[in-house]
Amino acid sequence: MIRHIVLFRLAATDDAQRRDDAHGIAERLEALETQIPGIQSIRVDRDLGLVEGHWDVALVSEHDDNAALEAYQVHPAHQEAAAWIGTVVTDRAVVDYSV
Repeated sequence: MIRHIVLFRLAATDDAQRRDDAHGIAERLEALETQIPGIQSIRVDRDLGLVEGHWDVALVSEHDDNAALEAYQVHPAHQEAAAWIGTVVTDRAVVDYSV
């Protein structure tokens, strides 16, 4: 199994917009769990906001294997979600590892 972790920094400075954008990221990515074969789980959460400098949103997904992760990356539903996410974030960090 492969665990895929992505951290996002939101572009918006307004708290309400940041909340909406974080919700939009979660809604789009969590919907992929039932749309793309090979995904075991997807969870998206917003940072508590208690420590300055933390990333804003975290995605943790688990995939059957590396082939399933690669298929997820190029799947049209993921590409559509990623395109929208790209409009509301300034930066992202990614780590993939075997579990």
